[in-house]
Order: sequence, then structure tokens, then C-alpha cells
Amino acid sequence: MLSRVAEEIPRGEGWFYEPKWDGFRALVFRDEDDIKIASRDTRDLVRYFPELIPLLEGCLPPSCVVDGEIVIAGSEGLDFGALLMRIHPAASRVAKLAEEIPASFVVFDLLALGSDDLRTTPFEERRRKLEANFTVQTPSKEPGSQVFLTPQTADPDEATIWFKGFEDLGLDGIVAKRADLHYVAGERVMLKIKHLRTADCVVGGYRLSKGGDGVGSLLLGLYDEDGTLHYIGHTSSFKAKERRELLEELKPLEGGSSFGSGRTPGGPSRWSGGKETEWVSLEPVLVCEVSYDHLQGDRFRHAARLLRWRQDKPPQECTFEQLSLPPQR
Repeated sequence: MLSRVAEEIPRGEGWFYEPKWDGFRALVFRDEDDIKIASRDTRDLVRYFPELIPLLEGCLPPSCVVDGEIVIAGSEGLDFGALLMRIHPAASRVAKLAEEIPASFVVFDLLALGSDDLRTTPFEERRRKLEANFTVQTPSKEPGSQVFLTPQTADPDEATIWFKGFEDLGLDGIVAKRADLHYVAGERVMLKIKHLRTADCVVGGYRLSKGGDGVGSLLLGLYDEDGTLHYIGHTSSFKAKERRELLEELKPLEGGSSFGSGRTPGGPSRWSGGKETEWVSLEPVLVCEVSYDHLQGDRFRHAARLLRWRQDKPPQECTFEQLSLPPQR
């Protein structure tokens, strides 16, 4: 079950609110001693997070399906970068990382209990059954793996406090669910209210759309303290007409230096899945303001959203300083 973005926390009767965790979404299937952990794309995650199995055995009822999130907590809050490191092909490396940077699992929904399929049961009742059948762990004083129920409140004022107070811990925001909500796989029936930040970026290039008749994405960059432009991410939120118009507007700027001496948009990788990665370099004279949710190191983790063009902003003023990051070297 998925969520769609909302601008603010909804209010009124029948809403429940939970923190939005920043990790890997996963389903856990338990049948006595057989436990499977599956990602949204059905990838087996047990091999990457073996330390979770004995913990799940101690917390979950003997036969169930639960929905949740795999997270890693660092010294400064949730660490998505450390989580990505855990997806490694070598079993020896996985075992080493499981000891060094152990993962935890946050449970937030119950889809099946015993032989009962609960997906058409209202969310409020599913939560009650989850609380009644979940064995709470004694919190460890030492850092390490844990399995725990996500906090929940029906008070929008408390949810607002969470939204503001949990940001420094690396949480995404707030998820809002209706009390009578059924579990509908693949549909965006929950609401997510996320922390968004903005940045002024230089347009250093573009990729063509699939049809080749417009701009698929704009490639964004920021300057370091030495005046070198580095690729930081992309934005692709354009309608068909806008894609064609943008392509015509960018033609005179093609062939510019852009990311020539800095970090450039990457080539094919295990994450690109063999997709086309060619791009067109532009003269770095255009500036746009974008909104983004998270940084992965010193890059946007997800696609940024174009807010407006900044004709009033000199490209050289678009630096890493606005992200509260050390200058890129």
C-alpha cells in the first residue's frame, strides 16, 4: 500500500498519524520457523539483513504477515547511506556489515494473522490486533538491532510536534491513515507529509525524453569554493508541451563546458538497470529553484521538483553552502 503527497497534516475525526521512516519498505512473512523478508519489488532481503531473523522470531506471532521498514540508526539519527551499503553481493561482506552497522525493523501494519487475511479489515482494528499480538522488546542500552512498533497518535497537534521534532533524527515526516482504511496493495491511499527543502541550482545539461522530441530531465549543478561546477541531481517534472518547448530554448546553449572539470552525471551502473544515460552539455547560465527531500551525501537522493526559474540569480552564487554542507572537493 502506497501514499501520496499532501501539503499539510489533515485534521478531523478518523485520522491516525505515524512518523514516516527513512529506510527500505519491506513485508515480513512468518510461518513458524520460516521467515521471509521481501522488498517492494519482491527482492529477498533476508540475505542482506540476517540479524533481523532472530529478533522477528521473538516479536511476531507464529503465523502472520506484517508491513514495515528496515532502518539503520547512526549517531546522528537514521542513516540511509549505511543502509545502502548493506546491499552487497558478497556474503562475507554482508556478515561483517551486519555486526558493524546492524539494522532494525519498524512494524506499522498487520496484513494477516494465522489463517485470517486482514487486508479488508479497517486499519484501526488491524492496529489493535497488531498491538495485541506483538511482543515488545526490552530496549537495549547498547546500539544494535531492534524490532519495534511505530508510534501512533490520533492527535494532529502531537503529530505536528513529531513532524518538527523528529526531523533532526532523519525521519521523513508524517504518514496519515484513515481509521477505516483497507489495505489496498499498489494504490496511494495513505497521505505523506514530507520535509521539503529548496536550493538554487545551475542547469548544466539535459537528457532527452524517451521519444526524443523533448527534454526528459534537466541536470543540476552547484559550485564548490574553487568555482568548479559539480552535478548534484536532476529534475524531470515537465508536461509534454513543456518538454518540447524546453528543448527549443536550450538548443542555443548546447556544447557548453558545464560539468567538464567537476563531477558529471554518472554512466551506466547497477542502479541504472541498463537505461540510457547519455546527456547533452549546456553553457551553465540558467538557474532554477528546486525542492528536494533528502541528500545522499552531497547529491539529491530523488528527483528534485522544479519550482521556478531564477533570472535574478547569478549562476556563481549557486553553491554547496546553501545546503549546509562542506564544499565539494
